[in-house]
Amino acid sequence: MKLINPLIILRILSTILFIEAIFFLFCLPVAHIYNESPFPFLWSSLITSAISALLYFISRNADTGKFSNRDGYLSVTLSWIIFTILGSIPYLFSGTIPSFIDAVFESTSGFSTTGSSILKDVEILPYSILFWRSLTHWIGGLGIIVLVVIVLPSLKVSGYQLFSLESSLKEKIHPKTKAIGFRIMIIYMTLTLMEIILLTFGDMDLFDSICHSFGTIATGGFSTRNLSLMYYSSYSQYIVMIFMFMAGTSQVVYYFIVKLNFRKVRQNEELWFYIAVVVLAGTVATGILLTNTTKPLEVAFREGFFQVISIITCTGFASADFNLWPVAGTVFLFLLMFSGGSTGSTSGGIKMARHLVVLKNIRGVFTKLTHPNMVTSMKLNGKTINNDTNITIISFIILYIFIFITGTGIIIATGLDPVAASSSVATCMAGIGPGLGIVGPMSNYSDIPEISKVVLSLLMIIGRLEIITVFVLFGRSYWRL
Repeated sequence: MKLINPLIILRILSTILFIEAIFFLFCLPVAHIYNESPFPFLWSSLITSAISALLYFISRNADTGKFSNRDGYLSVTLSWIIFTILGSIPYLFSGTIPSFIDAVFESTSGFSTTGSSILKDVEILPYSILFWRSLTHWIGGLGIIVLVVIVLPSLKVSGYQLFSLESSLKEKIHPKTKAIGFRIMIIYMTLTLMEIILLTFGDMDLFDSICHSFGTIATGGFSTRNLSLMYYSSYSQYIVMIFMFMAGTSQVVYYFIVKLNFRKVRQNEELWFYIAVVVLAGTVATGILLTNTTKPLEVAFREGFFQVISIITCTGFASADFNLWPVAGTVFLFLLMFSGGSTGSTSGGIKMARHLVVLKNIRGVFTKLTHPNMVTSMKLNGKTINNDTNITIISFIILYIFIFITGTGIIIATGLDPVAASSSVATCMAGIGPGLGIVGPMSNYSDIPEISKVVLSLLMIIGRLEIITVFVLFGRSYWRL
């Protein structure tokens, strides 16, 4: 018995890289329209296609019927690492980001839908590169594996084995994996198209509308403007705010709405908890701005709710420089970096369902104290949470906090101050983007040490894969027969 099946893993990587090679070509029409060089994307596509073809040739005799969970963990992790490294080629070939580490950081931030950037002035970039940055968000938000799910049946691989590794606690909405992939793509593309249309009614042109819609629906945060959403009108900010909230909602909810199964929507506890947290946190932020600044009610409401929704959904767009907020406001936003949107959405972080389970555990403890003989069961969305799942969720949160503390210590050791270090680790793990201090919303990550950029890039991938998928590779049990 083999620990892993290398040929199967290479076959999956070949498929993923072929998809990436096709996506590079999506930038060619943009380069043509704006009279820019197509060669960075042509060469990127050719190189990626060549690697894909080589891996396919090596793995042509792979017995995909022997695909295991171990193969899944390794395939998913390697897919994200290789995908992001090759995604940096257009930056290097175009000369827009000459440093390899910086280019990989930008690519990782794009695909992981983080939105942290090393670019000091994005407005001088070629349109085709700006489009590629935003497209990496859209691809990463959809999920590389969701794309592969559609072609995996031809490999005789259970796509759901890979699909479920990208986000835990996802509700299986259809017995056929291929159907899951198509339905999610349709919902994702519909939301994107709706936002593009609505943004063009405001002060964004079509190009900016497309780029910002890619960043919003993917909960990414890359903007075509140095001032992010501060550059645009209140109308555009409200539209982006609404769609950030929608992007942080589980795709499962949209599926049931389309199926007119409103009973399932009503039973979705995480949805109502998510709405309650956003409303409460937005109200608190608005109150802080009203009582500690001279901002009028509408401005305080818009700024407060925009930043809260942006951080809870891990999008990272900014309509204000919250570094300039009262201390209570910035501390409050920092705490929200550990929230996350709904499971089954494109947002990162710990996620609402896990926080809800923790609250249910706390309530259970108090119930036991007053009624020690009572037999209780914990439920989420109408389904009983067994003890193994409960332990996994609690373990995830403990591991998340441990990695945050460790990562913060490492980044401080590289020379960053504690505020910038802790917020950069929190924001990269959750896929948010801007932090506090020198990595705030109107700043960037260009001046931090290269070792910090490498560490933060790894944290982006670890966070995007929800930690367990990566860390299981380092366990003894994984390498034991």
